[in-house]
Amino acid sequence: MTRRILRTRAFAALLFFIATAFSPLALALPTIERFTTANGVRVDFVASREQPLIDVVVSFDAGSARDPEGKEGLASLTRQLLDTSTRVHDEQGLSDAFADLAVSLSGSVDEDRATVAWRNLSEAQVRDAAADLVAEVLTQPIFSPAIFIRERANAKAALKDALTRPEVLSERTFTANVYRDHPYGKLPTLESLDRITREDLIAFHRAYYTRAAAHVAIVGDLDRAQAEQLADRITAKLPAGEAPKPLPPVAQTQAHDERIAHPAQQAHLRLGLAVMTRDDPDYFPLLVGNHVLGGGGFGSRLVDEIREKRGYAYSVASVLEPRRQAGPFVIALQTRGKQAEEAMALARETLERFREQGPTAEELRRAQDNIAQGFGLRLDSNRKLIGYVSMMGYYGLPLDWLERYPEAVRAVSTQQVQDAFARRIDPARLVTVRVGGDGDR
Repeated sequence: MTRRILRTRAFAALLFFIATAFSPLALALPTIERFTTANGVRVDFVASREQPLIDVVVSFDAGSARDPEGKEGLASLTRQLLDTSTRVHDEQGLSDAFADLAVSLSGSVDEDRATVAWRNLSEAQVRDAAADLVAEVLTQPIFSPAIFIRERANAKAALKDALTRPEVLSERTFTANVYRDHPYGKLPTLESLDRITREDLIAFHRAYYTRAAAHVAIVGDLDRAQAEQLADRITAKLPAGEAPKPLPPVAQTQAHDERIAHPAQQAHLRLGLAVMTRDDPDYFPLLVGNHVLGGGGFGSRLVDEIREKRGYAYSVASVLEPRRQAGPFVIALQTRGKQAEEAMALARETLERFREQGPTAEELRRAQDNIAQGFGLRLDSNRKLIGYVSMMGYYGLPLDWLERYPEAVRAVSTQQVQDAFARRIDPARLVTVRVGGDGDR
């Protein structure tokens, strides 16, 4: 036992050294291999031999859009409790088992998917042991009643606190009015969390944590045959399941203006609508145009007009969030309550002018240079690369998507940007939200 502990501690020390001592890798564009396991799970794999490490992300079609009506928050609670206890290990035992292998398990839930992610050394014994332990988490969670009660209470406390903050109220109000009855508009409430039972978690896990709903991304120090074996080892015991029904298209956003009183001095403002999918034909014109408008920080139109010229806000930005169905385009800023209406009007005016005229040739060139030249930094480590590989595979993007990215950015013309914004971002359909600013008298 002592020798095993010493050995696993040595692995942990080596993993820490590798993660901290090496500078980020200057990776060439990776070769992504796409295959399907013997049991039908889709896999995207990149061999990266520079470090003796393996990164894995398993994604499931188990995001918040799958929450049942009236039980919003179920997807998040299910993922949160997934790795807390299994039929083999209790909470402390599971934590110790991962620590012995120097494996840090992580993951997330968004509207489209739930993920389980981890990193381990590529030495065969550690690789197999980590895969078996993760497979146990994926297939044998028990959702301990005591842990469920504790974590549901924690979720309610966190939400209760969040609902006092104007920035959270602004985001939730915007989302609810953009998506209305669409699954993307499902938001947890204290009441919906109260209605969730442990049995709901068990049923949700059974329905969505299946091979039919899964995708595996692997980046690291192994070859194709080893990657196939690893993917099989992780997913072999998952139930086959059935592919979840496709999410419905997002209905056209309807104009809505909402003001919520709040004693905060700062007014939190949002305006936008549902726009872009992951495979959107206007993806690159909208991406480049948004960089010029407000996604590129200093030098962007919104920052120049609202912050630099008028001093209405310390920070202002526009964001595009692509999803399986139309994700939101939003302009967000904070400003003093006394000047909130002027700031909102100026944000709208700047958007409308950009929509009508598009970027200048110089603005376009700067945006393309910033995006294309900075693209390599998004791929300069395995930890960053695995995020892209997982996203591409889960959404079924072409294998050459990364390779084409800088070229596609540079191919965008000023006319394409103007045309995309004119067609896709209609000022007459904007949802606008103001929360707070009532304390600025």
